[in-house]
Amino acid sequence: MDLTMWQMILFVIAGGFLAAFVDSVVGGGGLISVPVLLMTGLPPHIALGTNKLGGTLSSLTSTLSFLKSGKIDLKLVRGLLPFTLVGAVAGTAALQKVPSDFLKPLVVVMLLAVTVYTLTRKSWGDVSTYRKLTAKSGFYMALAALGMGFYDGFFGPGTGSFLIFIFLMLGFDFVTGAGNAKVLNFGSNIASLSTFLFFGAVDFRYGIPMGLAMIAGSYVGSQVAIRKGAAYIRPLFIGMSVLLIGKQIWDLMHRG
Repeated sequence: MDLTMWQMILFVIAGGFLAAFVDSVVGGGGLISVPVLLMTGLPPHIALGTNKLGGTLSSLTSTLSFLKSGKIDLKLVRGLLPFTLVGAVAGTAALQKVPSDFLKPLVVVMLLAVTVYTLTRKSWGDVSTYRKLTAKSGFYMALAALGMGFYDGFFGPGTGSFLIFIFLMLGFDFVTGAGNAKVLNFGSNIASLSTFLFFGAVDFRYGIPMGLAMIAGSYVGSQVAIRKGAAYIRPLFIGMSVLLIGKQIWDLMHRG
């Protein structure tokens, strides 16, 4: 039986809340929210643009929660944010011209490497060892911020996981790494959303109710993460990475 418009909106609200709860901590919420939007009958490019509206509101809420708790390195992320913004605009613009499916095999390999590395480092991310950027590490972080912004605008799956991994490699603990990642994720989301809006690829009928639900989900999720710490974020990070790997492999096996 087909759902009515109001039933579909309630479905979108529930999916948005769940997606944002997970995404607020380790990313990967698009695994839930994009399929939910596609089930409404939206074309894929409109579903992606509409998801960016919800994702922007979600990442803003998470950013504010982590900021209030002091779990963000403001000096670091302020310097990296412009690179993320530029990358996201370029990635979203490129998406309008070039299909992104060719990235799926590479993403599977990258997520596998991230998951295996995290599993083998048992106490990794429990305590922060970060001090400051050197000229060399600053250069690589600027490239990473630019690349992750482009990737998020162009394709997206696993962006939150990759960003957290990058900050863990820099020496941050899981909670502060997640907070830093949310700032850059917010930057890439809002830049990408602006570009989707320019191309008229956002459906506000579903985007606004989903966005409001994602504000609530991201607030609850980030508060739980801040209180529970690495003991909560680490298994969720690994679990979401495994789900992302499974989703990309499934898509590859059923392509065409």
